[in-house]
Amino acid sequence: MTLSEIGRRAKDVSRILNNLGSREKNMGLEEAARALLEGEDEILAANEEDCDKAASNGMSQGLLDRLRLTPARINSMADGLLQVASLEDPVGEVLSMKKRPNGLMIGKKRVPLGVIAMIYESRPNVTSDAFGLCFKSGNAVILKGGSDALRSNQAIVKCLREGLARAGLPEDGVQLVEDTSRDTTRELMRLNEYVDVLIPRGGAGLIRSVVENSTVPVIETGTGNCHIYVDETADLNMALDIIYNAKTQRVGVCNACESLVVHRSVAGKFLPLLKKRLADKNVEIRADEDARAIVPEFKAATEADWGTEYLDYILSLKIVDSVEEAIAHINRYNTGHSESIITSDYFNAQQFLNEIDAAAVYVNASTRFTDGEEFGFGAEIGISTQKLHARGPMGLKELTTTKYIIYGDGQIR
Repeated sequence: MTLSEIGRRAKDVSRILNNLGSREKNMGLEEAARALLEGEDEILAANEEDCDKAASNGMSQGLLDRLRLTPARINSMADGLLQVASLEDPVGEVLSMKKRPNGLMIGKKRVPLGVIAMIYESRPNVTSDAFGLCFKSGNAVILKGGSDALRSNQAIVKCLREGLARAGLPEDGVQLVEDTSRDTTRELMRLNEYVDVLIPRGGAGLIRSVVENSTVPVIETGTGNCHIYVDETADLNMALDIIYNAKTQRVGVCNACESLVVHRSVAGKFLPLLKKRLADKNVEIRADEDARAIVPEFKAATEADWGTEYLDYILSLKIVDSVEEAIAHINRYNTGHSESIITSDYFNAQQFLNEIDAAAVYVNASTRFTDGEEFGFGAEIGISTQKLHARGPMGLKELTTTKYIIYGDGQIR
């Protein structure tokens, strides 16, 4: 099937989805969840092929972890669809209704975007999450995953379409572009006739390519060079626990901590403790000269390290003299994703919250919480790091737009 045919079918089905009620959409999600669980063996077999091929091609452990599916992860994907089904349907919500002096009643109503296309890399769970959110918000979705996850995505989409068919709903609510070539990717970026919004999700190179080349409107989901700042008043044990979680729980995700900033007054005590705590995960710390004077075993950081999303067991480390210097460093090198301060000082916390330019800013908590499920959205289609339309985890409401509805009784102008 050509990409134009996929687009035409998506546009046609989007008009059907736009008019589905919550009960019908929830039934479709429930059947899709059941189909995922029933198709577990087929999905795992396909995923094993993808992982074996990726490992033989030298994929890093962090990226392999993102690619790999397990029975628990498939169960989580199904649970995610059920959670989305349980959420309030945003479509049809009337946000306002006001009467004008001429008697016109002018209101604003929430409606689906239409056709959403998504280009993403080696995270097959995104296939299910994206479908669930788009379907519940009344949108048709065209998915184009990376070549590394092609077999996994094929198996997952097959199950999702079977679930929709069981519910008596159009299977073309979700379609997978199976041609993973760059030419097809470029064609999808220019499919304005059918696609209303394009969402890239992956590494910096993919996102930059989409932003620079797409003629379809783009919602940019950013990479995650996430920082944690250990303030001079920080509870150091709390800081160690948070950093350990944010860095090592899953290294191949965009909300993992990649960079540390530490106040000079606590560095002498804190850095040896940090080295010891991260040693069991063999985390490589690339530090500035001041930090290496305290712990000589740290590797020397380069300018490039301050702005790198490693997606690996690597962490950059910078010592600063004030919260102002920490904020300046973070705002210079961050990607607008998630930043955290560990502090006991209320005013430093508020200054950090007010002045850090990012989608999610934390006080005394791990950056790993920037996630649609953790925020109560059921799942998210991505973490938007831009400022127009949506910012942060994108749930159901972020996949809608509005239109004005006007009631009259014969007015003319």
